[in-house]
Amino acid sequence: MGDQKVLVAGAGKSGIAAARLLLAMGGEVVLYDSSTAQDEKKLKANFDEGARVAVILGQLSRTDLLGVELSIISPGIPLDAPFVKVLDEAGVPIWSEIQLAYHVARGKLAAITGTNGKTTTTALTGEIMKTFFHEVFVVGNIGIPYTRTALDTTDQSVTVAEVSSFQLETIMDFRPDVSAILNITPDHLNRHGTMEVYIEVKKRIAENQTRDNWVVLNYDDPVLREFGQETGLKPRVFFFSSRESLAEGMCMDGDKIVYAHGGSREEVVDIHDLKILGRHNHENVMAAVAIAVCMGVPMDCIRRAVKAFEAVEHRIEFVLERAGVKYYNDSKGTNPDAAIQAIRAMPGPVVLIAGGYDKHSEYDQWVQEFEGRVKYLVLIGETRDKIAECARAHGFNEIMYAEDMAEAVSVCAAYTDIGDCVLLSPACASWGMFENYEQRGNIFKECVRNL
Repeated sequence: MGDQKVLVAGAGKSGIAAARLLLAMGGEVVLYDSSTAQDEKKLKANFDEGARVAVILGQLSRTDLLGVELSIISPGIPLDAPFVKVLDEAGVPIWSEIQLAYHVARGKLAAITGTNGKTTTTALTGEIMKTFFHEVFVVGNIGIPYTRTALDTTDQSVTVAEVSSFQLETIMDFRPDVSAILNITPDHLNRHGTMEVYIEVKKRIAENQTRDNWVVLNYDDPVLREFGQETGLKPRVFFFSSRESLAEGMCMDGDKIVYAHGGSREEVVDIHDLKILGRHNHENVMAAVAIAVCMGVPMDCIRRAVKAFEAVEHRIEFVLERAGVKYYNDSKGTNPDAAIQAIRAMPGPVVLIAGGYDKHSEYDQWVQEFEGRVKYLVLIGETRDKIAECARAHGFNEIMYAEDMAEAVSVCAAYTDIGDCVLLSPACASWGMFENYEQRGNIFKECVRNL
């Protein structure tokens, strides 16, 4: 790959990191973005002067691919984008950014996917690994592209990667030592089309694994339980369950998380000693502990990290308490299932801010969680009419609209009583009103602090 000419599609954080990695390996890069609003000079400023980078914006033509032997596609770009057809017709192979990083990186790899809980589980797994291994990299959708750290890894390194379904679409020989699929609920159907396709893409995380590897699966998810029991599955299976007692695996015993193995039950942690709220977080802890056990981390190290771990930013993150009202930022609750978990985790009645970009989700199950929990619903974004209609169909009528986050927070503050919780948990993506869920969460926190 050293002197290859490679097209990198997508000039965002992942694309720039991939381009830098290719240049560091002696390659030549064609950086492509379909948006003509990008500034070529600013993009080139990401690289050393004289770097072998050509920038193409707008439409990609066959002649732009002269000498290109490989393409790296950023995770946000759908495979039915028009330029992908040009690549296919030219016979240029397409790799995901994680495939490129895996091709270069060394050491052990744990890779985590699932509809919800990925970021928390990845962050906790990283913290556990740091108690035992000297060189740990935590990468992927959690904020640092895998390609940014790939050349820094050594044979002694451990990398923990949060992996999305988008990234798994275009892997080749990507093979983690330990993989994990936390759950599979409807999400990104605007991209994948059907639930069946989405499930199959998630399962790809384990497709290159061997008997020397492990896959950690949620026993309570019917799709994953069935997957773990398939006769053709090559890696060894490690189940976790928050609802059933397992003879082998990670499960609950009253308020304790236990590791069942070899006929014994080893206590890991009492859930009251955790700093993160909700059953879904108990599942995230079980998954992280299972990954760590598979990677050979001693239980004493695991316990220490689990008890010290605090909530990830933007995921049921406590912001502050004002006039007896607690404010929580769950901007990363970008689909109905994640938003359900946030509502369930609240310690009091909820005034809820929701709405955003439409990913073609259904909101019925989420709205059904409102009864006895949600007092008022404040809606923003393009989905607000769709959500309001769904809520009213289920008999929930305490609905208000807001034009922006500042108005939403002000409305919430006006309708709360002592002991209530104001929760931003949108059940939708952030696009349209915000650049990403981080910006949405940060603006929410700023508005709360300015009350």
